[in-house]
Amino acid sequence: MSFASLGLNAQLVQAINECGYTEPTPIQTQAIPLVLAGGDLLAGAQTGTGKTAGFGLPMLQRLSETQAKPLANGRAPVRALILTPTRELAAQVEENIRAYAKYSGLRTLAMFGGVSINPQMKALGGKIDIVVATPGRLLDHVSQRSIDLSRVEMLVLDEADRMLDMGFIRDIQRIIAKMPPKRQNLLFSATFSNEIKKLAETLLTNPEHIEVATRNATADTIAQRFYGVDKNQKRALLSYLIGHHNWRQVLVFTRTKHGANRLAMQLDKDGLPAMAIHGDKSQGARTRALSQFKEGKLRVLVATDIAARGIDISELPHVVNYELPHVAEDYVHRIGRTGRAGVKGEAISLICFEEKPLLKAIEKLIKQTAELEILPGYEPLPDSEQPPIEKPAPNRGRGGASAGNSRGGQNAGRGNAGGRGNSGSTNKAPRSAKPPRRHDNG
Repeated sequence: MSFASLGLNAQLVQAINECGYTEPTPIQTQAIPLVLAGGDLLAGAQTGTGKTAGFGLPMLQRLSETQAKPLANGRAPVRALILTPTRELAAQVEENIRAYAKYSGLRTLAMFGGVSINPQMKALGGKIDIVVATPGRLLDHVSQRSIDLSRVEMLVLDEADRMLDMGFIRDIQRIIAKMPPKRQNLLFSATFSNEIKKLAETLLTNPEHIEVATRNATADTIAQRFYGVDKNQKRALLSYLIGHHNWRQVLVFTRTKHGANRLAMQLDKDGLPAMAIHGDKSQGARTRALSQFKEGKLRVLVATDIAARGIDISELPHVVNYELPHVAEDYVHRIGRTGRAGVKGEAISLICFEEKPLLKAIEKLIKQTAELEILPGYEPLPDSEQPPIEKPAPNRGRGGASAGNSRGGQNAGRGNAGGRGNSGSTNKAPRSAKPPRRHDNG
């Protein structure tokens, strides 16, 4: 099947051919005709399935087929809005849409925090057809009246499950209230919780429903391996695996920002060039680290869950769970960074005694049994010799994140509007709680 056979025009087909796309993926095959038809869509799709083109290509075609009337102030209206949970994902999606739009005459803008708002405001003074935004920065523009959403014709919620996990539901509701009631709505999610179903019921009108992979399943292109290891031997084992197998590009997940910083420093001392990427890093630092990692100049990128959401590397060979996530669904999101677009990848998880309950939850979710491998020299202590598990400290949000944090709070709870921080905790006691703050990962 070709892209032209899905109903896309010659300009779009030429642009995507230049992007290196040869034939549509399953999500593109199903979504493109449905979006072109103009109805609402609820799509279940994991990362790496090609969903950006699935909604971006038909969006561009629909917008290019009509002309929009200027606003009362004479400016061209924003006609489509794509909401994403993180800065990196917003930047990645906008970059892709801009490439698809090469011959269409439509203009795009990425809008997220962590950078100056002034260039974004200046761009909005001209013709911008499609805005890709994180909720927090978009609401900043709304409050400053630098953007008018009253003419939005198409709304996309990308990775909607993650946006709800990060506490964005109220922000999304505020944004929707600024848009016209008659518009096309597209909701993409890797998982379908009760909250997602509830949002879909309120947002979508008689939607088509497609799902390209088993719900909460891991991709067949990902080989999963699990190593049992003593907690104090994890860093040594990770260094050994990277060096012994000569891995050149490894994405490593930790639960906390502090843990990411510390591990990156330790790996660097081991002779493995590494950098950390998380919400407390400046946008410039995050962009530089990601760029060096993509170019192969950086061997190891240590990331927290939220910061990694926009990492899109077509042939990333290795993902390592240095610490298991407290929420099983996050395991699926993490390892989905590899094995993308049909290319095989490997996901490694280092499991200590305290993480066995987390592993059981993951096994139940993905409906697979994990067989623990033990490497000589890195054996975990027998269960009978393990120290007692400390009870979680009070005032913790989703994933055990400590309530306070220097920027934006670490309350990643499902129900609060914080969520800048990342799930999990170190052995350090949590700092005093701060009031939750809305954040958009920047």
